[in-house]
Amino acid sequence: MTDYTPDDDADVTVQDLIDRLRDEADADVDPETTPDVGIIMGSDSDLETMSGAHEALAELGFAEQTDFRDAPDARFTYETYVVSAHRTPELMYAYGETAEARGLDVLIAGAGGKSADLPNMTASIAYPIPVVGVPVQEKSVDSVIGMPTGAPIVAVDAGKSFNAALSAAQILSREHDVVRERLVEYHEGLVGGVARDSRDLHDMGVDAYVESRNDD
Repeated sequence: MTDYTPDDDADVTVQDLIDRLRDEADADVDPETTPDVGIIMGSDSDLETMSGAHEALAELGFAEQTDFRDAPDARFTYETYVVSAHRTPELMYAYGETAEARGLDVLIAGAGGKSADLPNMTASIAYPIPVVGVPVQEKSVDSVIGMPTGAPIVAVDAGKSFNAALSAAQILSREHDVVRERLVEYHEGLVGGVARDSRDLHDMGVDAYVESRNDD
């Protein structure tokens, strides 16, 4: 991946990004080297909430890809963009329209506010690529899930971007056994954790168990 500092493209425009996406869509690139998951959000202020998706994908062995033509060593990767449905609608359309040609298999879209239109608009534009919507705030839930019949979107509860990434991985797992295996391993780890907690709580007693957790 190439090194990048913000000053490199201080004068970047929305059209520059649109041109980049369209150039990548037209490029003759091996699909195995392109990002599998696209993560977009309406503002960089949503990044804290959407970072759960990054954490979940990292847990499953996905790597971040920042250069479309220079993939990391990991077989499965993701990319992240800020795409505002209201401030940069042209970029939203370009991202959705080029997603399939750029090799993306599933999108995760997060937005906040009462008019959180990015997830459902992207789902319409990128169709039939599945889109997992993340309401960044509780007041965004109705906007994200309010799609009419015939215009599907998968959605998680407010702020649950970690679950959104797990859903994206589940979609990929239907075609990629290694992703399925990683999901099963992750789930078995959760189950084992509950078993250990149950044993320790019973065997140590409540006070000692709570103290041990506080020490951690």
